[in-house]
Amino acid sequence: MTPVVAVTGASGAIGGRVARRLAERGVATRLVGRSPERLPDLPGAVKAPAAAFGDGDAMRDALAGAGVLLMVSAHESPGRVQEHITAVDAAVAAGVRRIVYVSFLGAAPDAAFTFARDHWHTERYIRDTGLAYTFLRDSLYLSGLAAMAGPDGVIRGPAGDGRVSGVAHDDIADVATAVLLEEGHDGLAYDVTGPEALTLADVAAELGRVTGREIAYVPETREEAFASRAGYGAEEWEVTGWVSSYEAIAAGEMATVADTVPRLAGHAAQSFAAYLDAHPRAYRHLMP
Repeated sequence: MTPVVAVTGASGAIGGRVARRLAERGVATRLVGRSPERLPDLPGAVKAPAAAFGDGDAMRDALAGAGVLLMVSAHESPGRVQEHITAVDAAVAAGVRRIVYVSFLGAAPDAAFTFARDHWHTERYIRDTGLAYTFLRDSLYLSGLAAMAGPDGVIRGPAGDGRVSGVAHDDIADVATAVLLEEGHDGLAYDVTGPEALTLADVAAELGRVTGREIAYVPETREEAFASRAGYGAEEWEVTGWVSSYEAIAAGEMATVADTVPRLAGHAAQSFAAYLDAHPRAYRHLMP
């Protein structure tokens, strides 16, 4: 019998999709989020009390009775690793026996992408708990690739001629659901990617195809990238994360193309072109 599955971020793009897939399969779930009123109404689902990753007591109460935890990573912040640690400790205290953690492609302590370093530290902490675990190392979202172009029709960043194997939220959710419900995944880390690795010039060309306008990729140096983002009013750690995501592409850290989606989800991974054709809202900021 499948244990109760707790799903964090259950009102979000990944957690919400997984929660719906589990409900369709008759799995009992606990839906966890900061705002319970935003959580979906699903059969077999209990909306847990409001809980943020950084609040250990609230997280322990929210996870009570769950045997498995799908831990969708917290929003980027300077204290994200500590928030994750607090949530993992709460899971241990609540009696969770297995964690499926949504990590990032190329997670490593010295990753070019600074946010990917957070994921490595979180993975290491989960390993050290002694719980069963599986890590899903997702590439950049296809929706994120579409959003790279500004309203002026230009993608700017220090990505050089590097490639990125963007992946759809639906494909991540299908893989996560399979891992949660099937045996044989403990102790493993899966790269979850799309079917191809594109340069940002390729991304621009696809956006040009669906919008009917000229979309361009303009490479930047690191200094130019920081300067072009200086007017956003973001803190330095956040701008560094944005810029380093392009540098990770240039370094080849996001070019991996894995067969995880077809192997675990049982269908082909969605391409960027197919995603754009199916999701015109993804590029509406580029339309007149």
